[in-house]
Amino acid sequence: MVFVDELTIYAKAGDGGNGVVRWHREKFRPLGGPAGGDGGKGGDVYIKAVKNLGLLAKYTGDNKFIASAGEPGSKGGRHGRAATPTYINLPVGSLVTDCERRLTYELDTPGQTELILHGGVGGRGNKHFKSSVNRSPNKATKGRPGEEGSFQVELRLTAHAGLVGLPNAGKSTLLNLFTNAKSAVGAYQFTTREPHLGDCEGFIIADIPGLIEGAAKGRGLGHKFLKHIQKTKMLLHLVSLESDDPESAYKQVRKELTDFDPHLGEREEWIIITKADLKTPAETEKTKATLAKFNDRVFVITQDDKAVIKSLRDTLLKHLNQNT
Repeated sequence: MVFVDELTIYAKAGDGGNGVVRWHREKFRPLGGPAGGDGGKGGDVYIKAVKNLGLLAKYTGDNKFIASAGEPGSKGGRHGRAATPTYINLPVGSLVTDCERRLTYELDTPGQTELILHGGVGGRGNKHFKSSVNRSPNKATKGRPGEEGSFQVELRLTAHAGLVGLPNAGKSTLLNLFTNAKSAVGAYQFTTREPHLGDCEGFIIADIPGLIEGAAKGRGLGHKFLKHIQKTKMLLHLVSLESDDPESAYKQVRKELTDFDPHLGEREEWIIITKADLKTPAETEKTKATLAKFNDRVFVITQDDKAVIKSLRDTLLKHLNQNT
């Protein structure tokens, strides 16, 4: 199934039920007093946060949600039954914007619910219109329509660690080695065209697609995915020794992150130098020393060295266990 992280949905709360014209029926009195009941309230519409990151994909072919109308009133002054609310399940991490009212709802916690549309009030039955000058009112009102609107849903992934770096830096490979997530791997740019998630002993790691220069301003795919980094607790910044200038590669990604959101520059970051097998040990150590000027947590890996991968994985898990 294709991962969907943006979607527009339409929702309508239920209309109120109609009030009715009814009469008391008494023996020897063909027409008693007014006894028409009120209509029931239409169903409200709620959004609810659930643990299902792939849920938006299910709504791409059916993105309309209509709540039920309230029941009409009945005889004996009885009110119509109110309609049950409609709940729209959305993934935890969704940012929902009411396109007309410009209200925003953030779904951060599983089970969290937010009322987004009110059902219409039921109409009044003819019992309400009796007066000293009109003892037999033949009048009732219709229920009011429920609120409606379009809502923009943006899913912002919440992960314990996010893998960032230029295209082909080795993010998908590392995710697979850490979590067996089976993310696409290939020796070309933009192998990953959507975020991939993996579970590393209960901690979620996200492979964020490669960033290019100008990503923060909308170039390439970067701007689409930078928003996912905003709610990631720490960054694993991969720098490939395949690059002719690893320092510039590192600085470029850092610039895109801070241009998009200055707070990302304050996020905890580890630098991971990848593809160490492409350089001599001396060249690798020189690059490590250069990048250590920016961060004191610098690691060097090659995907074929299982001991090194395991050591990095264990170090990360220990850190996450102690700090989350």
